[in-house]
Formats: sequence, C-alpha cells, structure tokens
Amino acid sequence: MVASKVYYTTMRVQMGDTLLMKLERLLNAAGMDSIGFTDKFVAIKIHFGEPGNMAYIRPNYAKTVADFIKAHGGRPFLTDCNTLYVGGRKHALEHLDSAYGNGFTPLTTGCHAIIADGLKGTDETYVPVVGGEYVKEAKIGTAVMDADIVVSLNHFKGHEMTGFGGALKNLGMGCGSRAGKMEMHASSKPQCNQEKCIGCGACQRICAHGAPIMTDRKITIDHNKCVGCGRCIGVCPRDAIRPGVYHSNDILNCKIAEYAKAVVDGRPNFHINLVMDISPFCDCHAENDVPIVPNVGMFASFDPVALDVACADAVNKMPANMGSVLDDRIHAHEEGRDHFHTANPNSNWRSCVEHAEKLGIGIQDYELIEVK
Repeated sequence: MVASKVYYTTMRVQMGDTLLMKLERLLNAAGMDSIGFTDKFVAIKIHFGEPGNMAYIRPNYAKTVADFIKAHGGRPFLTDCNTLYVGGRKHALEHLDSAYGNGFTPLTTGCHAIIADGLKGTDETYVPVVGGEYVKEAKIGTAVMDADIVVSLNHFKGHEMTGFGGALKNLGMGCGSRAGKMEMHASSKPQCNQEKCIGCGACQRICAHGAPIMTDRKITIDHNKCVGCGRCIGVCPRDAIRPGVYHSNDILNCKIAEYAKAVVDGRPNFHINLVMDISPFCDCHAENDVPIVPNVGMFASFDPVALDVACADAVNKMPANMGSVLDDRIHAHEEGRDHFHTANPNSNWRSCVEHAEKLGIGIQDYELIEVK
C-alpha cells in the first residue's frame, strides 16, 4: 500500500514572508485546489475555543482557508456543534457569542459561522456507519451533513481522555450533536479517588448533569446521571477524578473514529493540523496550561489518519517545555516514550488511528513532504 502524502511547513519565516502566506503555500502544495469547489457549500470544521482559553486557533488562519476556498469558487462557512457540559458553547446563541468573542466574526474570517446542530443541539442527521463496531448510525450536526465538502481546520493538542485532539477528534466528536456526544462518551464514566479529593467543588460547578455528589467534603460520581464528557477530569486540581476503566477510553476513541467516518464518507474532504500552542488538555477548557512542547508547524493532507500520526510523531520528537505538565511527569515518572501518554497516562491515542485505519478512513503510513 502506498503511503499517504502529508505536507508540512515550519513556523520559521523570513522578512517579507508570513505564517499565513506559508499556510496558503501549504494548501496549494498539498493539492487542496484540486477539489471542485465551484458553487459548493464547504463546511470548515473548527473549534472556536471555550471563553478564557487562549490556545485555540487564531481567526486569521481560518480566514486564509476561507479565502482559499472562495478564490476557487466555493462557499465556505465555519462550523462546530454544541457541547455537553456547562460553559460558553452549550447552545447556539452562547456558542456564537463565544465564537465572536474569540474573533470568529464574518468581518475577520470572511465567512459566516453556523452552529451545525442548531439552537439546542437537537438538529441532527442520522448517518449510517459502514463497518461500525460500536455505532451503527452516527448523530451528526445537520449543517455539516448538508455541506458538499468538509475541510477540518484543527488545533493539534493534548487531551485528557483521547491522548490528543487532531483531525479525527475534530471531525468525530466535534461534528456529533449533543446526543451524538453522549453516545460517544457513554462507556467512559469517571471515578473519584476520595483520598485525593479536597472537596473544592470544581467538578460540581462544571457538570451540567449533577453527577458529582458531595458527602462529608468528598465527591462521588453518580453514574446514573453522568454522561461521561470528562470535564470533571480536566478541572480537578488534584487529579482525584480519573476514568473508571482504562479500556473505556479506547472505546471512546473507536467511537470517535466511527463518527469521523460518518462525516467524511462519500464526499470530498481535506484536513489541516496546526501544531502550535500544544496545551496538554482540550480547548474545551476555560483555561490552557503551558504548552507541553515548542511549536512544531502546520500540516495538511487528504488523509486524516496519516495526518494525525505524522503530527504525533513530530510532537514526540520535540523536547518537553520546562515547567509544563509533560516536564513534571517525565521527571516524576521517568517516562517520555510518548509525550501524550506521559501527559495523560489514562489515554491511548493509537486506539483511534488504528480503528480509523481499519474502517478505511485512511492509513497510518505517510510520506512527509516539506513546503518552504
């Protein structure tokens, strides 16, 4: 089998050049212009960033992608689906407020933002997953499925449950409606280690479903109420809350791969990973920690599996940033074989790319081609 082509460019620029110009050259070199964009609706799947988080992709990059599509006759729009948890993106009005507050307005990006699953996260399309082991029909935001072409523009970073978030997670989890997100998270119910719990209540404040119960200043998780979104894991200041069963995160990753297949199956798709500000946790947090490694570069491919693997390999070649979670845990546990697993020891990102390859979304073998 021929390796998939993954194109990349570094973050270095000479005087007279810019990162946005390099991104446009990257898109041209990777062949994005070969897609027939003329008069087609193009969903640019992006994460608008939770208010307070500063690691999300800057809107300037979204404008470069939107302008590229418009220059080739397409009709782009930025899109994301609503969240399960309490925050700034749980329904479409707050979601748009958050997007605009973070700079994703039509004036700054050159295109409109549409919340794909509607006002309350219930505007969904049931999409058969051919070959799905865990999901037979994915619940995808309708605006994503109404588009003729899908382009994912992804901030590549760590994640407390999936290891990292890249193209597959942005497509799978990100395009799932609220019910779809619940389906993906259903096997991933956290537990609280009460010896570590300090009774701060942070998990209670972040939970939209009342699952963390405080008794004698110690938390227990009511699994009858918990939907498994994992927000309590990231917000706990003492790492007292962890996934209850290790393999449940593997199932989560497999479901994400199956949802990603539902999104891309049968229509043109293209994927861009910006490997910068590589925070240890998801952009769904209302904060971002020190990046775990230095900025790496920008990557693009028609193959989201090869793209994610290439980016993970590139991150793993980088040294840990001093004072980051990765730096702390390398010193504490003498690990470092895989930066994402070291930063989030309950995660296993390989389960997602392996399952995605099995489903036929792409392959893990890649040829890396540098664009100057």
